[in-house]
Amino acid sequence: MNILAVNQLSSIWNFLLESSLHYGLNAVLAIFTLLVGWWLSSRFANALDRVMIRADLDATLRPVLRSVLLWLVRLITLVAVLGQFGVQTASIVAILGAAGLAIGLALQGTLQNIAAGMMLLFLRPFQVGEYVGNGTVEGTVDEIGLFVTKLTKADGICLFVPNNQLWNSALTNYSRHASRRMDIPVGISYHDDPVVAINALQKLLLADSRILSTPAPFVVVTDHAESAVMLNIRAWASTSDYWAVRWSLAQQLKSTLAAVNCSIPYPVREVHITHEVGAKSVVGQA
Repeated sequence: MNILAVNQLSSIWNFLLESSLHYGLNAVLAIFTLLVGWWLSSRFANALDRVMIRADLDATLRPVLRSVLLWLVRLITLVAVLGQFGVQTASIVAILGAAGLAIGLALQGTLQNIAAGMMLLFLRPFQVGEYVGNGTVEGTVDEIGLFVTKLTKADGICLFVPNNQLWNSALTNYSRHASRRMDIPVGISYHDDPVVAINALQKLLLADSRILSTPAPFVVVTDHAESAVMLNIRAWASTSDYWAVRWSLAQQLKSTLAAVNCSIPYPVREVHITHEVGAKSVVGQA
């Protein structure tokens, strides 16, 4: 091996050694930057969360603002990590733009959920702690995120609903107003006096302190059905007491009517049977 070949090998070795040291050091710095950035993002997000709690900021906005700060710090960290390897900022912006376009086309549904989440946060059709439903799903709102809304159903099951599903459908908010009306139908026999039954039920309503006096509760005759005279009990209660009051009234209806000799009848159907006996017909009733 001549001197020229030895010099070439020595140069290649030195180049590889310097490159390895350079990129190895950059790799170590990049990993360190990534770990520190990820750690700082969580610390900043937790600190912001504590500040928002002390400031009594709306619970609906807190998780969203926390997520925005968390991923903003992480995005800055990723840009800094790429900078360790000599990637120019302009190149990063171009890459992010192209990636954003591709991701936007591929994840149209996800972006719709983000847009719907922003609209839900801006217009506030519901807030954390309220009970809502759209005919398909319903539950108590636990958290409104950028992609999904977290609900707890009445049976305690956790439900994650895409924001777009809630935004693009008619939504019922059962908790928004302080009071809520109940209508309870009840039937009495045709042999009973409706006035007596109405007075008894009216006293039952007035005796319950949870029923609001304004609007005043009342009982009216609404229909004459096949087997019963139909009454309707209409009363207002606070939203938090609604189900307790409704169940309590349902439990007391039978005993209240029985105390004034009124009954809740079974369905009755009259059947006329004609028997041909010679030239005569006999009509029976059952």
